[in-house]
Amino acid sequence: MFSAFTGRSPAPAAVPADGSAPAAEEHPSDGNKLSTFLSILRKFIGVADLASVRFSLPSQLLEPTPNLEYWNYLDAPNAFVAIGTADEPVDRMLEVLRFWFTKDLKYAKGKPCKPYNSCLGEFFRCNWETDDDAPRINTKAAEDTISRPSSVKSGSSRAASTVSVPATNPKPSKPVRISYLTEQTSHHPPVSAFYIDCPEKGLHAKGFDQITAKFTGTSIKVMPGEHNLGIFITLEKRNHETYQLTHPPAHLGGILRGALSVTVGDMAYITCPETKLKAILRYYDDGWLGRTTNKVEGIIFKYDPENDDKMQIKDVPQEDILVRLGGPWKEKVVFTVGPKPLESHPPDQQTTIIDIAPLSVAPKVLPPTEQQLPNESLTLWGKVTEAILAKQFSRATTLKQELEEAQREKAREREQKGESWQPVFFVTATDKAGKPALTEKGREVLKRAQAGDWSLDGIFEKDAKAADAAK
Repeated sequence: MFSAFTGRSPAPAAVPADGSAPAAEEHPSDGNKLSTFLSILRKFIGVADLASVRFSLPSQLLEPTPNLEYWNYLDAPNAFVAIGTADEPVDRMLEVLRFWFTKDLKYAKGKPCKPYNSCLGEFFRCNWETDDDAPRINTKAAEDTISRPSSVKSGSSRAASTVSVPATNPKPSKPVRISYLTEQTSHHPPVSAFYIDCPEKGLHAKGFDQITAKFTGTSIKVMPGEHNLGIFITLEKRNHETYQLTHPPAHLGGILRGALSVTVGDMAYITCPETKLKAILRYYDDGWLGRTTNKVEGIIFKYDPENDDKMQIKDVPQEDILVRLGGPWKEKVVFTVGPKPLESHPPDQQTTIIDIAPLSVAPKVLPPTEQQLPNESLTLWGKVTEAILAKQFSRATTLKQELEEAQREKAREREQKGESWQPVFFVTATDKAGKPALTEKGREVLKRAQAGDWSLDGIFEKDAKAADAAK
């Protein structure tokens, strides 16, 4: 959630002069970490946008993970590859929603963390391989609106109806490959562009990641930045119909209690102009006596793309509502067909669209270390990660500072020469429409990743590889 914070770390302790490996330091307790974290944040109460402030956390407070590796939406890749399977537009919207409820699985199942700040020009690439095993969605079927997986007996009670994806198989029997490329395209403000490609299914997704954040004194409110217009998913085999998924604001709470948690308490929208369908999702973060509910309610309805003025569920005429959804998004969400209130349907008419309980974050397929460039996330931050894992926090902070200072020096050199920085894999650093376009190099990297080829030879000339990587 804090992946856009940038800046200078506190001065580190000295590294032994004889060059020997520093001794492991005592790992701070969660309570001490939170106390340090809170003391830093108190300095920024009232600051309009924490993401624009030049500061970063000591290494002992960081998760040993590069931001570009951590920040992605393919926690359950089998939900992504299933988008576009259904023939009916409303069922395809439900496929998109099923993916939506899995994209933040890391927050629903794990604890919030602060990965490394991204450096300008840093990039990350990987694949996911998954079975195409998501249950098919068919809301028009006569008695049984869902065609269940073969593991569910036909005589089972309709109350058990579900189209939730199963846990990702780490060794898929018939793997579908998804390739991913992301690059830090801007430093002020911090922005990264990403592209997700699945040619076998005729699917791709893209967007810019940027956040703004404000510390209120008890929590941090995180919102999409001006260049973050959401995730754009295109179904190439469905006449290129495109879905725009906008991110709702989120809160990092529990700072004073010493138990960090992510809650969502606002609106999110999914629109598809080609099918003239829209989904509104209303998130509720607090319930009775301030208890967190993590509840979401939503609808799918017919809308006019030329007059998109319905922003609240209550504003939508009953006759336009096709589907209702609801439930705790960190646990289980169900849907019903038609405009009637969700709770008025008996259990045998409610279908589970997502059940978080059995799911876990899917593993990535990473390029071999020897085929990574110096500015590739895992290589760029590799020594910092090694130091943190060895509990050598002073050394990790030293290495982190050196990387940050190197970035500032490169920025000064560009300014002196009157040069502007240009991304390598994306055409522009930002885009008013929120849709990054790949360069020829970006397309070639993804094409090779789809073939399982991690080589960058010919994309970056060998003699110029180091120079290009340092830009």
